[in-house]
Amino acid sequence: MRAAVLGSPIGHSLSPALHRAAYQELGLAGWSYEAIECDAARLPGLLAGCGPDWAGLSLTMPLKRAVLPLLDRTEPLAAEVGAANTVVFSGGRRHGYNTDVPGMLAALAEAGLGPARAGGPAPEAVRADTGGPGTVLILGGGATACSALAAVRHLGALEATVAVRDPARAADLLTVASRLPMRVRLAEFDEPGICDPGLLISTVPADTASRHAERLSRRALRPRLVLDVVYHPWPTALAAAAREAGVVVVGGFALLLHQAVGQFTLMTGKPAPLEAMRAAGLAALAAAAAHGGG
Repeated sequence: MRAAVLGSPIGHSLSPALHRAAYQELGLAGWSYEAIECDAARLPGLLAGCGPDWAGLSLTMPLKRAVLPLLDRTEPLAAEVGAANTVVFSGGRRHGYNTDVPGMLAALAEAGLGPARAGGPAPEAVRADTGGPGTVLILGGGATACSALAAVRHLGALEATVAVRDPARAADLLTVASRLPMRVRLAEFDEPGICDPGLLISTVPADTASRHAERLSRRALRPRLVLDVVYHPWPTALAAAAREAGVVVVGGFALLLHQAVGQFTLMTGKPAPLEAMRAAGLAALAAAAAHGGG
């Protein structure tokens, strides 16, 4: 069976390392996973060319929204957040799923924010009186930011501040917020008017968040927990500044790993070998760094 990750650019994706490690760990001979460069214009043709030998696809930028009208069935979560990062082929039909939201929840849970499955209750530093994440600040307004909204809503947040460069392009995010439902305050990207969020989630490229790294360094921004969805190169300036300030940091690799775990199970029907996938991903990141890629 075949599977692949699609996106543009896609050359540095860790998804092949994660999925191939899982195939090897479980002895799934005959399964393959590749990375395919694909933009929104090429997506319909590529989907049409996936025959019965295809199990599924992982989707990254800029395809998570573009794929929705091309699906035969969309799970409620993917429809709610307006983004699908997974396509599963079954019975000649295309089924769309979102594993970013549960992946984000699992990544936060490993850091102590969320259900007891992460190893106990959340530390007081990142827990509101309600058991939720406290005040939430999200950087960026794209598809990943929409998934972040759904994740923090699941954790009990009723509102969030979302810092965007162009409020006119935040229509999709506001629509998602109304479906959840959540109250969203759009704010200026560089100066969002919030200094001490309980949870800061950055969904933007590393260089785009540099202004907030500076604010962290001079303690003008004082979050209790930071999730930066970037995983390569690592650490980002934001993550490094947060660690220097004593802030709990969750990196993008944890999100990538846990969303891949969900994808693997959807495509194969088997429980994913989490630790084998984690080890393979970390080894691939270390190899990239050793060769000057991070």
